[in-house]
Amino acid sequence: MKRIVLTFIIIILTSCMSTKPTSNFNNYTNNTPPITKSLFHDKNSTISEKSIQEILDGNYNLPDILNVAFVKIENSENQRNYYWSNENYLKSQQQYLNLFTEQFRSSPKVKSTSTIPTFLISKNPTFTNIRESAVRTQSNFVVIYNINSDIYSNDKLFSKTTIKAFATTQLIILDVKTGLIPFTTIITKDFQDKKNDTDLNIRESTYRIKNKAVLLTIHEIGKQIATFLEKGKK
Repeated sequence: MKRIVLTFIIIILTSCMSTKPTSNFNNYTNNTPPITKSLFHDKNSTISEKSIQEILDGNYNLPDILNVAFVKIENSENQRNYYWSNENYLKSQQQYLNLFTEQFRSSPKVKSTSTIPTFLISKNPTFTNIRESAVRTQSNFVVIYNINSDIYSNDKLFSKTTIKAFATTQLIILDVKTGLIPFTTIITKDFQDKKNDTDLNIRESTYRIKNKAVLLTIHEIGKQIATFLEKGKK
């Protein structure tokens, strides 16, 4: 009798294991058409649903000739007012801009470079504001960048005589004609050094080391820009 019961249990378990469960999700996805357009209605959207579909389904081609304009976005209005009176800050900003300019001028696609004056850019710039300013300068490419650097605080791995700084540079390229952004990057680098004989004080050492960290980010972005412009050749 025990053998009969045991055999019956084994048969039941085997039949249960051999039965494939039906997935409700699979039935749902197999029996319904795919979603090909947005089902969300955002009243605050500045791009129509039709335009969104055209943008995502379209192909972007880099223009054959580039007239590049540069725009630097400050972190805050207070910082801008403070640094405008700092000689070292002004010199370093010109150095960064010169490096970006050299990186773009190295491409045969770039016909001209310029800088959009700050009084053409609003205090709280928008893409519309920047795009319209670029049109007035007949630039079809706008390079928008932001640089932030500081010193690592409470870093116990380094001695008091060693200063370690970091820098983060964000950069995007705006195609003025299409309004698209075909290139974006964010690079963070750090650099450490000690006060040297040419530094007048620790403050000057700090500034020099922060500047080195920024330059590392710009050189890295330069490599990415060169690759981007090279791929855009026809």
